[in-house]
Amino acid sequence: MNTKGALQLLKAKGYKYTGQRELLIHCIYDEKRYVSAKEVLGVMQKEYPNLSFDTIYRNLSLFEELGILETTEFKGERLFRFACSDEHHHHHHIICIKCRRTISFVECPMKNIFNVPKGFEITGHKFEIYGYCKDCA
Repeated sequence: MNTKGALQLLKAKGYKYTGQRELLIHCIYDEKRYVSAKEVLGVMQKEYPNLSFDTIYRNLSLFEELGILETTEFKGERLFRFACSDEHHHHHHIICIKCRRTISFVECPMKNIFNVPKGFEITGHKFEIYGYCKDCA
């Protein structure tokens, strides 16, 4: 998915297409890393000085619900990034703990999970590796 697809999805689901939402989608798309709502607010307030944190957070949550964004939690803070939906395969992420640059990888540790309790059905999982990218090491 790209920004155009994200905006079309928003409209198809019956949500208003606004300049603020368009800018928010572009802000996230242009980053190749997880970003906080506070970082997004800082960028967006340059164009919309009266924009509130609550408005940003509500829209980020909506975009996550629609599958436009992915989230993770790092050091107690919820972070957002543009969904990797254009990669039509199962994958996970390696995340730099300094710059939050995110790299996809396809190797899945779930194939090595044994002894799942009887009667438990696994319906999904999330696996992330944290460390330092080559630029931050």
